[in-house]
This record gives sequence, C-alpha cells and structure tokens, in this order.
Amino acid sequence: MARSRSGKRYPVFLLSLGCAKNLVDSERLAANLEAWGYELVESVEEARTAIVNTCGFIRPATEESIQALLEMERLKAAGRLDSIGVVGCLLNRYGDDLKKELPSVDFWAKAEDWETLGRSLGQGTVCCSQGRLNLPGQRKWSRYLKIAEGCENRCSYCTIPSIRGGLRSLHPDFLASEAQELVGQGAREICLVAQDLTAWGTDLYGKPSLKVLLKELEGALPEGTWLRLLYLHPSGIDEELLEWVIGSSRILNYLDIPIQHADPRVLEAMNRAIPPDRLREIFKLIREADPDFALRTTVMVGHPGEDEKAFDALLAFIGDVHFDRLGAFEFSPEEGTVSASLGGKVPARVKKKRLGRLMSLQEELSLERQSRFEGKMMKVLVESIDPGEDLAFGRSYREAPEVDGLVEIRGGGGLVLGSFATVRIMEALEHDLVAEVQPDGV
Repeated sequence: MARSRSGKRYPVFLLSLGCAKNLVDSERLAANLEAWGYELVESVEEARTAIVNTCGFIRPATEESIQALLEMERLKAAGRLDSIGVVGCLLNRYGDDLKKELPSVDFWAKAEDWETLGRSLGQGTVCCSQGRLNLPGQRKWSRYLKIAEGCENRCSYCTIPSIRGGLRSLHPDFLASEAQELVGQGAREICLVAQDLTAWGTDLYGKPSLKVLLKELEGALPEGTWLRLLYLHPSGIDEELLEWVIGSSRILNYLDIPIQHADPRVLEAMNRAIPPDRLREIFKLIREADPDFALRTTVMVGHPGEDEKAFDALLAFIGDVHFDRLGAFEFSPEEGTVSASLGGKVPARVKKKRLGRLMSLQEELSLERQSRFEGKMMKVLVESIDPGEDLAFGRSYREAPEVDGLVEIRGGGGLVLGSFATVRIMEALEHDLVAEVQPDGV
C-alpha cells in the first residue's frame, strides 16, 4: 500500500481533461489508484503526485493538456509535487516526441494502459480493477457509460482512429453490470457515450446492434432511471431505432446527432456522405412523433471547400430543423488527417465570421424552442442548491450535463441534491429556463 512518510495514504491528484469518454477512463484509473493504496484528493495543492489524463483530439485540447502539464512541472520545480504522471490520448498521438518536450514528467501510460502505470508506481505484479470510482468533487447522480472505444467511420478531419484505434464494443453483460454499479453509487441518470453509439455491436454481432444493448440496459436498471443517448452518427439512425427510443419509458426524448454540415460537397469532403435529404427525413420523423423531442447537433464551419453557397446551405438547414441545442466549432487542420491536406482552405477571419453568424441564428432558434415550455410542468434532476437565495439549479430531459443549459428553480432551496423535482416553467431564455418548484415537487 502506498504511504507517505507520515504513514497516511499517499495523496494523488488526478486531472481529467477532454471528453466524457476520457472521464470514464479517469474513473477507472481512480479505482485502480485506490486499490493500490493511494488517496485521491480534490486539488493539486493537497497532493504529492499529480496525474493528468490528457486529450489530444484537436489543437485547442492539445494546448489545454500541455498548459496543464507545464503548470504541474512548475509545481514540481517549486517542491510542491514529488512526481508527475501523464496518461491518455496525448501520449497515444505524439509518443516519444511528447516525452522529449516534457522532461520533468516521471511516468507515462497510454490510454487505458493501467498495467504500465501500475508498474511505474511500483506495484510489481499489477492486478487491475474493473470498477469505477467518482473523482473527488464529482457529482454522483449523473454518470457516463462508455459502451465502445475507437471508431471505423474515418471522417476525413478526425484523429480518433489514429489515437484510439478501430471500434471495440464492450459486451452488453458487462455494460449492464456497470450501469447497475453506477446506480448503486447514486446515479439517477446514465448517459451513453462512444465515438458513435450507432456503431455499437458491429464487431460483436456483425452488424450495428444498439437496440440489443438498449433492451439489456432497460431490463437491468430500476424504473425512474434516466438513459440519455449522446453522439449518434446520423447514417446509423433508422426508423426502428427511433421507434424504440420514443416508445421507451427510460430513454429520454433527447438525441445528440452531430451532422457536422449540410452541404453535399462538404459532407463528401468530410467522408460523411449522408444526403441532406436523409438528414431532413430523420429529424422530421422525430419531430412528427414528438414535437417536444430535444435535438442536439454539432457542426463545423470552415472545412476546406466550404464556400459561401455551402455555408448558406448549412444555415438554411439549421433554420429548417430548429435544433434545441447546437455546438459549433471552427475547422482545425489536424496533422495526419486527410482534411489537413485538402485545397480550398477558408481564411481564419472568414471562419470566425461564419461561426458568429451561425451562433446568432441558433440563439434565435433556441429561444423559440425554449418558449414552447413556458407554463408547462417539467421533471428536473437537481444539480446544485443555494439555500440562502432559496434557489436550485437542475436539468430536464432537454439538457445534457455540461454541454446544455440549466433550469433555475425559484423556491428550490429546500430540495435535495440528486433528487427529481417537479417544476413549472415561468420564463424561457436563450439557453436556460426559469421555473418555480411545485409543492409536490420532490
């Protein structure tokens, strides 16, 4: 067991950067660290060792990881840390070149390689835990379930296949057991994540089989547990899957379907050649089945070959669909991707201007969608409480954790964290809703 000189468990700070899938990896790492005798602490000031689970997906994520590591090096040089560890995607992507740039780092491990990390920490024969442990300060009522790793889609701008490899679906029995474990730890909401949920099972059953997993999870989880589906490639969505989601008592009427673009030529250059008409058909089917269904998407502006006509087509598509939530980012030419070598590059100032126009349009559309719920009763998962102001904040089925807005609950100071409350929506804002708690709300 790892002990400090005082005989106490050795304190380790684990910083998890990047996406929700990375957070799942960090929780697995945390469970291993605890099994090896370390104490996870909430801040680097409390620690003697710092481990950074890095992200290297796009340039801003890489820069964030590097800045975090440089700060750890500064703390080590000042004598406030004994050692620094680096794990995850940044090492997968840059390998020995990264090690040369960060000579003060003491140990390294690629994503999910806990055995190497354990040996670096002096564990000898390493026995790795399959469990997960909440990071200190992390909420327990909303958790992520990573159902697969890697990707076979080969979008031309994406580094994931080179960083994480091809698709590897986790077995449904394991996922059902892990979901039950998360509920046992206090989870009221389970968010399914993968690079592409719709591809799950292709390597297990010879064809995409997400419905098989959803059926397994619905049978394993108690009534009242929320299941939220994030990151579905539109080409993998069919009528059968939509009917299952909409007819389920546990799966929320919320889908995150990144379209990335809506111009045929740009989609082809992205290697995402799904016809815009098929995209329209998917969203039309969803909204016809439930006009209040929450749709989230992600789009990219400034991909090589995106001229004004293509960008106008994207704006028109977004205006037609009226997404509830939309994330957008500028194209980043990532080393080693096909898109980085394409002609027809869009100047930085043009990308920035297009992003501003896109988000201005989405704010209008978002407010319009939000306004549908004024006066309605909604079920909300309580996330935080301010007793002094008699306020609480939470999320309904329409808001995914971290990426969407919140519901401000007036009169909610007496609610319980991680509980469900019934509220009446009083006012709609561009991203958030203002509500009041109902007498029978908990």
